[in-house]
Amino acid sequence: MGKNKLSRFADNERFENVFQPDYFTTRDQGFALKGRWAPDFFKNELPLSLELGCGKGDYTIGLARKDRNFNYVGVDVKGARFWRGAKTAIEEGLDHVAFLRIRIDQIANYFAPEDKINQIWITFPDPQPREGKEKKRLTSPQFLERYRLICNPDTVVNLKTDDRPLYEYTMQVVKEQGLQLLEHSDDVYAQMPKEHPVASIQTFYEKMWLEMGKKIHLVSFKLFP
Repeated sequence: MGKNKLSRFADNERFENVFQPDYFTTRDQGFALKGRWAPDFFKNELPLSLELGCGKGDYTIGLARKDRNFNYVGVDVKGARFWRGAKTAIEEGLDHVAFLRIRIDQIANYFAPEDKINQIWITFPDPQPREGKEKKRLTSPQFLERYRLICNPDTVVNLKTDDRPLYEYTMQVVKEQGLQLLEHSDDVYAQMPKEHPVASIQTFYEKMWLEMGKKIHLVSFKLFP
């Protein structure tokens, strides 16, 4: 393991905006912030915005810079990745930002409807293209059911991806489940206003895809029918 990764792990242990709960402890004893993120950690009553599979936390940080009407939590299983976002939040005084190191399929152990999760961002997830892997896609019916356990009727899910098949798959899931489609684009930077959050914030990986000439896709929809 590289020195940089070890250093980042050590930083994450001391960062006050990083949570790395033990799965078995949470399973047996619960998670103290579940349903209490705003009053107990953020010390306010704002709704939550989640970025699932947040990577370096680019979108979490970008949104937090633009809008202080939400608390933001980036979720990823790779702590060495979101170290950058956590450090930036501390350096810039973004006290409405936190990061949670967990597997996304366990998300119902860490949040509740009382957390007022009004928006979910899924930015450039693994498209799980192989046959038989559909259930692992973060916009699959199985994952949407997990999100419904912690969200409310007004929650909006935003998928941003460079993967055309995942975009088309998500559009089909939205149709089959009778969900309200709010926005969609098969070429964000050709079709969306520059000031729109989906066009004005770019992740580390997104910049790579754009340099390769890939088109970026968006699907925004209500989580509940």
